Amino acid sequence: MKKYLSIEEYYQKEWDVKNKKNKLIIKNMAILGCLSIFFISVGALFNWNMDNFKVKRINKEIKEDIVLISNNDVGELVNPPKNRYSNYYYYVKMPFYQIDFSNLIDKNNDTVAFIHINNTLISYPVVKSHDNSYYLNHSFDKKQNKAGWIFMDYRNSIADLNDNTIIYGHSRLDGTMFGTLRNILLPEWQSNQDNYVIFMSTLKENYLFQIFTIYTINVEDYYIVTNFNDNNEKQRWLETMKKRSIVDLNAEVDVNDKFLTLSTCYDNDNKRLVVQAKLIKRQQNM
Repeated sequence: MKKYLSIEEYYQKEWDVKNKKNKLIIKNMAILGCLSIFFISVGALFNWNMDNFKVKRINKEIKEDIVLISNNDVGELVNPPKNRYSNYYYYVKMPFYQIDFSNLIDKNNDTVAFIHINNTLISYPVVKSHDNSYYLNHSFDKKQNKAGWIFMDYRNSIADLNDNTIIYGHSRLDGTMFGTLRNILLPEWQSNQDNYVIFMSTLKENYLFQIFTIYTINVEDYYIVTNFNDNNEKQRWLETMKKRSIVDLNAEVDVNDKFLTLSTCYDNDNKRLVVQAKLIKRQQNM
């Protein structure tokens, strides 16, 4: 005998069928969502590794063109302190490094300098563009690359140093670009006083800078001022920079100094790792 459904049973059955269909749709959408995330992640990882591979290949090619020549010439001492016991006189005894820029400029005519820091992997040509965005996602070969390159602030002049020369670079996990700048935060790096110098060479001159402050900071514009309106403004800036340092470097600085600032991302790009140094010696590049 055929069984007839009541109105309540009929609608309940319809609801159950519709509910099963909705659950199946939601399940399929969830699976598709997970697969999309998976493939996006795989793609991002692939692109990240490809960018690293390209940067390492470029680095290898560049290193064939770079010969760091130790130059013991005294050069010109810059703003020497009156205190003859200042560690300034220890650092100015260190040699210059100079390089031949001709091959680097042939590869990239934006090349303006070369920078080297002891006990890091930082030994790179520095480029400068018309803005501070281009080399965030372009490599030394001027091709798209999220690893970017080491670049100087577009506002800086390489012909005659500003009050504060600023150089940027990504903090890459594989140690390329400014990835090993974080070595500076390690006690073992800080325990070697010979590390507290930055060598920079340009087409015109070779420079030696003495590090005077190391710190991390929230993203801001204050530390990347390139020129000051007067000495009072410069003195306030200088006192702020020194107070931020996480380690006492016992460096004497004043408003007559020229400064170099290195800046990279830190703490998942939420902060900046900053190293600042003062010019202590210069030499005409032969």
